[in-house]
Amino acid sequence: MVQHDIGHLPTFDGESELVNVVVETSKGTHTKLKYDEEQHVFRAEKVLPVGLVFPFDFGFLPSTKAEDGDPLDVLVLSEAGIPYGCVVLGQLIGVLECEQTQDGETERNDRLIAIPMDAKSREPMLPVIPLDNRLKKAIAEFFVKYNELQGKEFRVLGAYGPERAIDVVKNAMQSGKGNGKRKKALAARV
Repeated sequence: MVQHDIGHLPTFDGESELVNVVVETSKGTHTKLKYDEEQHVFRAEKVLPVGLVFPFDFGFLPSTKAEDGDPLDVLVLSEAGIPYGCVVLGQLIGVLECEQTQDGETERNDRLIAIPMDAKSREPMLPVIPLDNRLKKAIAEFFVKYNELQGKEFRVLGAYGPERAIDVVKNAMQSGKGNGKRKKALAARV
């Protein structure tokens, strides 16, 4: 069986601002999966208590590295759950800049927010929605509870739009593996 390392896919789709999101955990599931880059498999990492499910598809941006050492986290807002292992073309609509504290150690752990794009028409599956206060609050509340269950404190520092989300990605590409051609093109725009 041939194994493919999806963790090294390009972050961006060509020269567009659309991103490749690797879905690790599907909306509506109880089990948090995590992609293991060394073994090229998805591993079960955590199971939520009975009655709790992931309210959004959760994944990562390949070829990035966040402050916590992992690829950037991305929530994909979709009408139906996307199966784990799928690579979804997404449009960034915002970012929640966050801190997570465990055992007295605090680190940044931002959450990018994207909507899936229909690969054929390049039209969003959902209308482009602003990151309204209700949605920000729902996402923050989920991650506060999710981290509490693991003995961690989670705090949202701020919520920002797509421009700031792109900046977060550019910084993570520079500190991570990135894809050189795209990094240079983005740097030239700044």
